[in-house]
Amino acid sequence: MNKAELIDAIQKSYGDETSKKQAADVLTAVLDAIALGVKKDGLVQIIGFGTFKVAARKARKGRNPKTGEAMKIKASKSVRFVPSSVLKKSL
Repeated sequence: MNKAELIDAIQKSYGDETSKKQAADVLTAVLDAIALGVKKDGLVQIIGFGTFKVAARKARKGRNPKTGEAMKIKASKSVRFVPSSVLKKSL
């Protein structure tokens, strides 16, 4: 499912009185709030859905796929999603 399909799903769940623009605004607001929460607190937990959290990646060695040359990859941060048990059971 992509962003356009999510917008359609939001619009359908609220009925004909909701426009696609309003549904897109709702989705954008939710995604922005999650991104801000992860950036500010390092964790966003949505009960019944899952948890978004910051995870640190260690520095490591890698290879350039084009040349095969060995290279160093710097340490970085990434966002991880851990699904809740409710979401796992629904699959």
